[in-house]
Amino acid sequence: MDKRIDQIIANLKELYDPEIPVNIYDLGLVYNVDVDENDTANIIMTLTAPGCPVADMLVEESRQAALHVEGIKDANVELVFDPPWDKTMMSEEARLELGFF
Repeated sequence: MDKRIDQIIANLKELYDPEIPVNIYDLGLVYNVDVDENDTANIIMTLTAPGCPVADMLVEESRQAALHVEGIKDANVELVFDPPWDKTMMSEEARLELGFF
């Protein structure tokens, strides 16, 4: 795997939904991260709810997280709602932290 993808993921793990004390990656909001041949990062993500009031902020912060990785020239974030997010998409650590076990 491209090391830049690992770095993007590490940066995404620094971003938090303001209402939930878990980073967006472990929360399961990030469906895919890749880097194309033009050194553009592409992130596919969702939100916990379609009407999320911080949607624009989370999308822009995710884009900036990718752009802060050395060698990334541009970044696109696609917001999708299919499949819809649910609690099973969270990492085991996130479920433990939120008491879902």
